[in-house]
Amino acid sequence: MKRTITHLADGRELIYFDRRDDADRSAVDHRPLDPRPLASELRFDPLTEEWVAIASHRQTRTFLPPADECPLCPSTEGRASEIPASDYDVVVFENRFPSFSTNLGTYPEGSRAGVGRCEVVCFTSDHDSSFSQLSDEQVGLVMEAWADRTAELSGIEGVEQVFCFENRGEEIGITLPHPHGQIYGYPYVTPRTRRHLAAAAKTPTLFADVLRAERAGPRVVAANELWTAFVPHAARWPFEVHIYPHRQVPDLPALTQEERAAFAPLYTSVLRAFDGLFDVRMPYISAWHQAPVRQGRDLAYLHLELFSIRRAPGKLKYLAGSESAMGAFVNDVPPEMAADLLRSQVDL
Repeated sequence: MKRTITHLADGRELIYFDRRDDADRSAVDHRPLDPRPLASELRFDPLTEEWVAIASHRQTRTFLPPADECPLCPSTEGRASEIPASDYDVVVFENRFPSFSTNLGTYPEGSRAGVGRCEVVCFTSDHDSSFSQLSDEQVGLVMEAWADRTAELSGIEGVEQVFCFENRGEEIGITLPHPHGQIYGYPYVTPRTRRHLAAAAKTPTLFADVLRAERAGPRVVAANELWTAFVPHAARWPFEVHIYPHRQVPDLPALTQEERAAFAPLYTSVLRAFDGLFDVRMPYISAWHQAPVRQGRDLAYLHLELFSIRRAPGKLKYLAGSESAMGAFVNDVPPEMAADLLRSQVDL
């Protein structure tokens, strides 16, 4: 892998990840860009003990442009994008409209700076592709980028947790359809992770116990020697799959090359199974759960959680009163049924 660091016209960092050592990454971004926005303001909710980021500059972010104006496609003659090169394998760059950043300003008393970093990960230069269509080699390159950025963002002062994720589908609320994901370096440990770690503190083998029970049960969707994909016993979403490595590790950088290679065909087969359920491109969120930077690393267990809000052809699972207001989920699809349906579509 070749890793090349360059900068965009407003100073944001851009990193190319290439399979070829001779890839030319000398293209320069000459766009007249506005100055980078200041970091968001963090406000603490004492009733939930959770932080909320106020980031008004994100109101102006790009929203569903036509394909010939996609900012994640390579630049062409007469049209400059966020990627100056005329082609690329995998690219990571600082988000132009970040929720968190190191570009700090002054903040009102009672709040603090949303210090951190937000990056965009372009999985492929092919605008019409999707993660499920990537080759194993390309998925491996994306994993190298995830691991590289997890390590780099973990070293930023003030970052407490690194989160790699992908949103796909207009139903999910994407603003750009080009195959891409994001990486957040949070200035706090997220609420979901805090709950995971609190449960694991009571039972240090909790994650391993869950994996062991699921591997012996009826909800396994796909598996190989190093990973297992299953629908969890108490799935919240109509179609939800968790993918665990068989070895407990805290984060992506801790995976071996063998584990990274084994993940690719399993994961893409599960994604294709999602798309095969109703013969439509399933909207989904794919979320890597990693250990925080400075706490709970001995308790955390790296895993990926994938879920879709589609519950049937033409029907979506909306977070209405019970889920949105009370955080009390009601799932319309029994997890065992979801596992059966997904398993029937897996092409491993």
